[in-house]
Amino acid sequence: MNAEQQNSTKGIDKFLNGIEKVGNKLPDPAMIFLFAMLLIWVLSAIFSQLTFSAIDPRTDAPIVVNNLLTGDALAGFLASMVKTFTGFAPLGVVLVAMLGVGVAEHSGYINTALKLMLKRTPKMLLTPSVILIAIVSHTATDAGYVLVIPLAGVIFFAMGRHPLVGIAAAFAGVSGGFSANFIPSGIDPLLQSFTQIGAETIDPTIQVNALNNWAFTSASSLFIVLLGWYITDKIIEPRLANVKVDGNTDDLPSFDEITDKERHGFYLATAVMLAGIGLLTYAAWGADSPLRGATGSLTEFSAPLMQSIVPLIFLLFWVPGIVYGFKVGTFKSSGDMIASMTKAMNGMSYYVVMAFFCALFIAAFNQSNLGALLAIEGAQVLKALSLPSAVTIVGIVFLTAFVNLFVGSSSAKWALLAPIFVPMLMQLGISPDLTQAAYRVGDSSSNIITPLMPYFPLVVVYCQKYVKDTGIGTLIAMMIPYSIAFLIGWTLFLLAYWGIGISFDIPLGVQSSYSYPG
Repeated sequence: MNAEQQNSTKGIDKFLNGIEKVGNKLPDPAMIFLFAMLLIWVLSAIFSQLTFSAIDPRTDAPIVVNNLLTGDALAGFLASMVKTFTGFAPLGVVLVAMLGVGVAEHSGYINTALKLMLKRTPKMLLTPSVILIAIVSHTATDAGYVLVIPLAGVIFFAMGRHPLVGIAAAFAGVSGGFSANFIPSGIDPLLQSFTQIGAETIDPTIQVNALNNWAFTSASSLFIVLLGWYITDKIIEPRLANVKVDGNTDDLPSFDEITDKERHGFYLATAVMLAGIGLLTYAAWGADSPLRGATGSLTEFSAPLMQSIVPLIFLLFWVPGIVYGFKVGTFKSSGDMIASMTKAMNGMSYYVVMAFFCALFIAAFNQSNLGALLAIEGAQVLKALSLPSAVTIVGIVFLTAFVNLFVGSSSAKWALLAPIFVPMLMQLGISPDLTQAAYRVGDSSSNIITPLMPYFPLVVVYCQKYVKDTGIGTLIAMMIPYSIAFLIGWTLFLLAYWGIGISFDIPLGVQSSYSYPG
């Protein structure tokens, strides 16, 4: 490394260390969410007195900020507090999945699986393998957050690498690469539905295919794996090299030699798991399967199969964990199995507390309409600038990435922005397919640096298992290099894909186009 490269690396480290230092001086994450909720209350009272001309596409009326400090609003807040907490989607997802994972972990099943996997995975390919698995995990909705990210920390620790590096790489793949996947998932038809609505305001006869971005997202998966691999090994790992692992690692899997009893137990438990997957496949195969949605699809969000992903994760770990535990002898009775589930819940106690305040804040932010106001006003400013097509596409990517810091849900943002962006760009000759692709790039790139992303607090908890004083600042500082690289690199990749696609007739996806009319 020459002197210029060394100075550049030192500059990056100094910048990230500054972010980490400032971020970790903030109060406990749970208190940050509490203070943020109180701030939203005050801002809602102020902005509710103002009149806005921007039209809310959900109501076709001028957007209105709701005052959360009225008597009725405060009474409603108290009356719905329990429901808001228990209805917080990530809470149930995490706890149910961890009940099953806890049995598989404490029985030793995961331990043996990791030992076998580590023997077959070249160390140099560990990082891209983790990122690729994290990207593919999107197909199973939230599986990446509750399985891939924590397991990546365990695997990196077992391989003699810093566990936070593994967590960062997996988080970058799961959340930063959210729109990079070569396997279609429920998010595709969900976003397409809002794109269709926006396009119909200009052309009532237009038909947008649910897989209109599939070719682009497939190509993006390779790009994100390569870019994430470079960021992880060249920036994140050197920076964390001197960070001491001082957490409680006593209950992490040991990676000594596999005994014959463990090997036989693993094969039996895995055979049971595969039999369960085979039974599930058989049940879903028929066109009249009760696991299919109203349209006959298995991957639409309303399909019972998609709604059952988390319970299936529970069963696919719980059952093999029980089989392995009794076969190997780590479980002597049903009480041992229950004890393993209890231990798993003990480890999630801090997350439950943090989720309580996070749920209240997100509910208040959504009820105030401040996030919607920010999104709509930003889109109107972009529209008024009347920039060239390529510059407008870049503007949409960056505006989406900024709005994503305040409005976490991908579908909620697109419900607000699609009725503005899609018809606006159609009038500039840009297809709804390309507009949606630009949105997906921006939406993914800043996921990993916003504490408002519902699973962000959970990743902080994962990190604290290894480094006790990990805070929001630590995680943001770890993920900023990915976020900046994805935002800039992926945007350039989209522009290049656009140019090459037109020249060599490479589509964005199924029945898609780059221009309107196509």
